Parts: sequence; C-alpha cells; structure tokens
Amino acid sequence: MLTGMHIEHLSLTNFRNFARLELSLPQGAVLLYGANAQGKTSLLEAIYYLATSTSPYTTADWQLINWQVEHDVLPFTRLSADVVSQRSPLDRVEITLVREVNGGEPRTKKDVRLNGVPKRVMDLVGQINVVMFLPRDLSLIEGSPAERRRYMNATLCQTDRAYCESLAIYEKLLPQRNALLRAIAEGNASASELEFWDQQLAEHGARLIAGRQRLLRELERLAQRVHLDLTGNQETLEVSYQPSFVPTAEGDGQLSFNMLGLDLHRELTAEEIVPQFMEALQAHRAEQIERGVTLIGPHRDELRFQINQRDVGLYGSRGQARTAVLSLKLAELHWMRDAIGEWPILLLDEVIAELDATRRAYLLEQVNGASQAVLTTTDPGIFTPAFLARAARWRVVEGQIYAE
Repeated sequence: MLTGMHIEHLSLTNFRNFARLELSLPQGAVLLYGANAQGKTSLLEAIYYLATSTSPYTTADWQLINWQVEHDVLPFTRLSADVVSQRSPLDRVEITLVREVNGGEPRTKKDVRLNGVPKRVMDLVGQINVVMFLPRDLSLIEGSPAERRRYMNATLCQTDRAYCESLAIYEKLLPQRNALLRAIAEGNASASELEFWDQQLAEHGARLIAGRQRLLRELERLAQRVHLDLTGNQETLEVSYQPSFVPTAEGDGQLSFNMLGLDLHRELTAEEIVPQFMEALQAHRAEQIERGVTLIGPHRDELRFQINQRDVGLYGSRGQARTAVLSLKLAELHWMRDAIGEWPILLLDEVIAELDATRRAYLLEQVNGASQAVLTTTDPGIFTPAFLARAARWRVVEGQIYAE
C-alpha cells in the first residue's frame, strides 16, 4: 500500500507577509481560508519553494523577502520544513535567502541545507515532492511555448537528478554558443570552434528531449483516462510533443515543426538523439551564424494538446481548456506517485472555485487520496459538508493562522 510524504512542521521568517511562522501541519486535507492578500497563497508558495528552489509566482528571489525588512543591513528570509517520507523518517530542508547590493544591483545569495549540512540546490531533488494546482495553469493551454517548457522542466526536475543537471548545463552552454555565433559573424572567431559547443549542446540537449518524451508518454496515458471520465467518454485528449527537430528511431530527423510531433510511443534514447541533434545543428549552421542565435534544441520545443484531434489552444472552448489542464495535473499527481513510490504533497491555490460541480467533486475525490493536501479559498462554503468535516480548517489573517 502506497503512503505519502508530508510536512510535519513549517517555519518561515520574513517570507512574503509572514514575519514569523511556526506551524505544525497534520496529514490529510488542510483548508486555509480568509480574504485575499492575507498569506494563504504565500504559505503554499513557501512549500513549493522548499521543494523546487523556485517560485511559481516570481523569478526574482529577492521579492520573497518581507518588505518590512528591506532596509535592514542584510535583508533575509529563511524557510525550513521537517518532512517525513518513505525514504527517511524525518529530514529538515532549509533555504536562506540574503539580499546583497553590489554596485547598486541587488543580488540574492541562496544557502541550502539538508539536516543542517550545506548542500547544492541540485541536492533538493526528491527531498520534498509537490504537485501544485493554480488558476493560471490555463497558460499550459493558452500561454506561450516557454510556459509549457517550464512545466516540463519543473515536473522532471523534482524526480530526475540527471535531467536537472543536464538542464542546468544546457542553460549555461546556450548563451555561450550564441556569443560564439555572433563572434563568428563579426569575423572574430572561426566556425570550427563550434564543434566543441555543438557536441556539448547535443549531449545535454538529447537528455532533455529523451526525458520529455518519457514524461509526456506517461502523462498522456494517465491524462486520457481522467479526461474520458470527466467528459463521459465523449472526448479523447492527446499530447503532441514537437521538438525543434524531430529525431526518429531510423535517424532521419526532420528539420521542421511537424504537427504530429515526436512519436511518444516509440522511445528514443539520448544516445540515439545525439547524432541527429548534431546533424541538425550542422544543417542550420549558416543561418545561425547570420542570426547569432541557436535555432535548434529543447529551448525551442513546443507541446500541444488535442481534443478529438483538434488543437485545444487554437479551437477549444474555455471549458475544454480547463478540463484538459485538470486532466493533465491529475495525471501529474499519479505520475509522480508512481515515480517516487508514494503520494506527493498536493497544493491547490483557489482552484476549486474555478470548477463546476462535476469537476469539483472529481478533484476533491483525488484530494481524499493524498497523504497531505493544502488548499486555499476565500469561501469555505463552496466545499461540501463532508469535506469540511474531515479537513483541518485554518483562518489566515494578516500573516497569522488561527485553527478552528
């Protein structure tokens, strides 16, 4: 029988609108309710940050520091959680952010510790696993390709250290290769210098493509079941992964966006993708030098969703988009449970209010299965009496939490 990880205690200092918070969390469902801008979302954000070292709401870490300490000599925020999982009876994860000013530009120093021992950010992988539902998740359908790439990266980086390491290296290689392309165009470097960078980019980029293919194959399988349930077997959801070039098992990659995308049901290894990646880079070398930018690679991948073979982002209704996203996120929940061997922590920020009665009931049924789920709402009345009876209910007012 699968059990799930959970946070026993959460400690926040100078995080968002929490000056100081010491909170013991029960297992099961925890409902945070209250008016807007009181701290409900910030608490979910803190848990997500401890799991991923990133915020779903901002890319600037310094914005997480409570504004009331911004004039201190060294403004800081500290987050820590005591987490229980099948892997370990108790681990303490701690992140401290200190804002420094060098030459007028703010800089945030990040210190990560596991059980008091300094660690790399990469070492957070798998310490806390979360699946987060947000109203803005509709951007997975309606937003830019960058939003969908960010989703794939964030999901895989919680479970696959090798993927996360290759992503970090790839993101450092890319601007260096682009700088070399511009130098070649200006006559300050030789095109032969690209060989080393192409090899490195292809090796790490191939790992990203292979990882995304594996993820999306499993997500599609799981999401299709959920989507059929939610639509009374009337609509079939499909996922289309469209890399900037389409590697094949036969090695004849197509250098274009193919609406069919990469075959999710015929798994390719990173080793099979590398030579095709190199070939694609070589084929587009002249154009890349002229434009000074790398045109081939997972930084230009796309992900699309079809319902009954029609692109949801282009032709679907708002309701269909919501159902597709709900199906995907629930698939992510079950995928992560299978990947780590236990339930991840479930975070839902004002999501229930966005759903109709059928989808609301379906989602709450999934919440009942999780070992720990933290939900926020401005209106507890939208939940069923049965759910409210079994959930811990806490009111949030100006960064203070009061249990009922």
